[in-house]
Amino acid sequence: MIIDFHTHAFNPKVAERAIEKLEQISGLKAYTRGSVYGLINRFDEWGVDAGVMLSIATKPTQQQVINDWAAEINDTNSRILAFGSVHPDAEDAPDEIQRIKELGLYGIKLHPDYQNFMVDDPRLDEIYECITEAELPVIFHAGYDCMSPELIHCPPERSANMLKRHPKMKVILAHLGANEYWQDVYDLLAGTDGEVYFDTSFTANCPDELMLKIIRKHGAERILLASDCPWESTQKMIEKLLRLDLGDAEREAIMGKNAARLLHLNME
Repeated sequence: MIIDFHTHAFNPKVAERAIEKLEQISGLKAYTRGSVYGLINRFDEWGVDAGVMLSIATKPTQQQVINDWAAEINDTNSRILAFGSVHPDAEDAPDEIQRIKELGLYGIKLHPDYQNFMVDDPRLDEIYECITEAELPVIFHAGYDCMSPELIHCPPERSANMLKRHPKMKVILAHLGANEYWQDVYDLLAGTDGEVYFDTSFTANCPDELMLKIIRKHGAERILLASDCPWESTQKMIEKLLRLDLGDAEREAIMGKNAARLLHLNME
């Protein structure tokens, strides 16, 4: 089973507008126009069995709407594994975390750049504790983002601080630990104890040799195949993994078994 752990789709009411805006800001050409239907079509094209769909509450008032929509997609599309989101400035964020669990969503997405917080800010401690108690995995955008090029809200050294304070939280650091900061990931994060995972989303620029070193130091059992579709293709990420000097069992783990274990999926 091939599982892409990092994809995006949008509510039909805002999908086209969101894609156009993000294309303008990033300079990238999207592989879909932001719809769930378009995402599944790409899965078919790239040989992907299922994908984690990530949504972000960029305002406190968006939490419930985004999570209700994610739950609807989760319930009606067997190949979509939807995560919810909370906003750090929402007073009811702890309650919403529990509601995310009750809705049957697979985890929580936080984006320090879009939500304007440093990943190790103590004001997030209550939210992190609630996520830990709910036994939900949380995925962070980590490293560079074109929305905040001057201030990196989730660099490796701050992620390390956060992980030390919350060693029992199930954490996925996207973009192989920190987009464009991969040497620091190798030096400061790879090999960290606990349920700390790196996904491979948007890592085309990471040198193959360095990527392999990170995987070796951290352990293939804690690496997750991911693309960041619609901004990158799963096919390219699979091709990159196939270039690396990995064993068949390691590739199988990265491409699906690790995700299935983390999300308690039936692989049959």
